[in-house]
Amino acid sequence: MLMHDLFLRLTALVLLGTLASCVSPAPRGETQYLEAFGAGAVPHSALYNQDLVSYWDGDGMAGAPSIVIDISDQKAYFYKGGSLAGVSALSTGDEKHGTIQGNFKVIQKDQWHKSNLYGDFVDGAGNVVVANIDITKDKAPPGTRFEGSKMHHFMRFSGGTGMHEGFLPGYPASHGCVRMPGHMAAIFFNNVSAGTPVTVRP
Repeated sequence: MLMHDLFLRLTALVLLGTLASCVSPAPRGETQYLEAFGAGAVPHSALYNQDLVSYWDGDGMAGAPSIVIDISDQKAYFYKGGSLAGVSALSTGDEKHGTIQGNFKVIQKDQWHKSNLYGDFVDGAGNVVVANIDITKDKAPPGTRFEGSKMHHFMRFSGGTGMHEGFLPGYPASHGCVRMPGHMAAIFFNNVSAGTPVTVRP
C-alpha cells in the first residue's frame, strides 16, 4: 500500500512537470526587458518601459514600405505593399510638445543620432552632473559639457521630428518625436529608406 501511494505521488509530480512545460509562450514583446536585464534583475524603471504589443512579421514580405503613426492608440503600423508587416508601441509628444500630424516622408536616417537640444551636462569623465536639461534654457555648470540624449535609429520625417529609440512610460511624453522600443526602432530603420511615406494621424 505504501509503495502504491508513493507511485501515485511520483506519477502526479511527473504529470505536473509535463503540463508546466506546455504553457503557452509569452505574448509578443513581453520578455523584451526581462531578456535585456536578466531574470530577477529588472530595474524598477524598466517596469514602466514594458512593451506588450510590438511585433514584426515583415521578413520575407514584398512591397513598398509605409508607416502610419496613430497618436490616439500610441502605436505605429508598418506596411509592405499595403499589408501589415508589424506594429510598434510608441510614446509621442506630450501636451506641451505635440507630435506634428499629416502626411510626410522619411527625409533622413541616422543610426547613432543624438539630440542637439535635450540631454545632460557631464564632467570630463562623462559622469552626469545635471540631468534632463534643455540647452536653450539651462546653463552649464563650470567644468561640464553638454551631452545630447541618445536617439538611435533616428528616422527624420519633418523638421526636427522623427522616429527613434527611446523610453516608453506608457503615455505621450516626448518633446514631439516618436519614441519606439529599441528593437522596433532598429527594425523600422532597417526597412525604410529616404522617401518612405509616413502618415501621422490623431
